[in-house]
Amino acid sequence: MSNTHPSYLLKPDWVKTIRDTAAGAEQMGALHPDQLALIYEQGWFKFLVPKAYSGLQLALPDMVRLEESLAWANGGLGWVVTLCSGAGWFGGFLSPQIAAELLNNPRLCLAGSGASTGTATITNDGYIINGTWKYASGAHHATHITANCIIKNGNEPVLNANGSELILPFIFDKKDVQVFPAWKYMGMAATGSDAYEVNNLFVKTDRCFKIDPEFTVIDEPLYRYPFLQLAEATLAANISGMAVHFLDLCKSIFEEKQAGKRWGTIQHEITTNLLNGLSNQLNQARQEFYLAVDASWQSCLTQPASHLQEVSQTSRKLAKTARECVDQLYPYCGLQAASPDTEINQVWRDLHTASQHALLTFSAA
Repeated sequence: MSNTHPSYLLKPDWVKTIRDTAAGAEQMGALHPDQLALIYEQGWFKFLVPKAYSGLQLALPDMVRLEESLAWANGGLGWVVTLCSGAGWFGGFLSPQIAAELLNNPRLCLAGSGASTGTATITNDGYIINGTWKYASGAHHATHITANCIIKNGNEPVLNANGSELILPFIFDKKDVQVFPAWKYMGMAATGSDAYEVNNLFVKTDRCFKIDPEFTVIDEPLYRYPFLQLAEATLAANISGMAVHFLDLCKSIFEEKQAGKRWGTIQHEITTNLLNGLSNQLNQARQEFYLAVDASWQSCLTQPASHLQEVSQTSRKLAKTARECVDQLYPYCGLQAASPDTEINQVWRDLHTASQHALLTFSAA
């Protein structure tokens, strides 16, 4: 099923709801209420939440394919679902008592940032948290916020055995976090990826956790799979989904130009051949990507995951191929592709904003 069009996982009425409200979501700077209602109904924010806490706990290959499908339906929605459900994966590392308390919420949504721009000062039975973090997709409708903090004992940072600063993630209640406007970029406007801050907040020790196989609380393959490759694969799938959406729209535009006699036979032949060739390139990259993801997951079921380097490499190749295919087709789409009021322009802006994520910029180590 590697080359299957992403639409096969979504019901047509789901796609209609998502796309009919996409422009409104951009204007709101957050997912539209109808989009959120669908997400809650289907449990999409709970892709990676353990079943023990009412989550879906999807197998990685299934989740990645579904995230590509959602990004094909709409880039902003797919991105928010991916990042917020990705934070739900932390449920495999939280202490059972606090996880059960926080994660059973039917409207659960965990937003957050991976940047270590906060401090957690050790105190009796917990920590005092201070910090500011940028780019928390889904922050406006999140029920909880996660953040990485530098651990301090008094004024001094706590060090790891190798001399580096100890950095640990925390989970906060949304009511204890101040979200403020910060997202001013050309794309992903519907993600509400704004900033947040915490000032002198006391949290108990059970709000801190470690993302490490040794500290897994839920003994399942999903929570033993390395976080780096999980993140790389899910982001690449999003960029892929947006690219497939763009190519779909190109096909419609090219057919309209031909039917309206705006293009002659030669122009139609050139663009049709280009679109077909680039579609094949993108599908080849998708196939290689899914083969690597599937192989890494199968190995994780029985032993420490292998094929991880292939996941990293094919994720980067897929993201690069997706971006390059879109850029080669863009000049043939006319001014509608440059108008911020059109669907194809929204897809173009979203893809080029999402593909700026640093995780997939450089070649895999």
